[in-house]
Amino acid sequence: MDPKVGVAALVHNQKGQFLLGKRKGSHGAGTWGFPGGHLEYGESFEDCAVRETLEETGVAIHGAHYLTATNNVTLARNKHFVTIFVGCDPVDDNTQPKVIEPEKCEKWEWVSWEEIVSNAQASEGQAERTLFRPIINLFKQRPGFDPLA
Repeated sequence: MDPKVGVAALVHNQKGQFLLGKRKGSHGAGTWGFPGGHLEYGESFEDCAVRETLEETGVAIHGAHYLTATNNVTLARNKHFVTIFVGCDPVDDNTQPKVIEPEKCEKWEWVSWEEIVSNAQASEGQAERTLFRPIINLFKQRPGFDPLA
């Protein structure tokens, strides 16, 4: 099976928080992840981040820019994704995210980067929020990653 490309939008507000959603559905259900989804044919990483964030949260973003990528292989499910992480800011810092796709996401919250790092470093079952596997891989594959650097 050929790898698929996913894009994750690291939406960062002026309070130093990032947008995280609690996932539903078969892929990563119960874990917390950034807005994002599959890259469409001919679409740039940045355009995908803008589209997916608006479709999933109702939050318009700007300043989308490439940050890094991870390789995510799940042998048990015969899945291979390359996840492209894109940094961006909300157009209006006062816009509150909405659950637009309730079949895919339970809720959206603004979370500090320190909390995300802490949850990524916690042992299985010890984290306040269990993070989506590509985020865990982000910290494993890119030690010291800082989305604001």
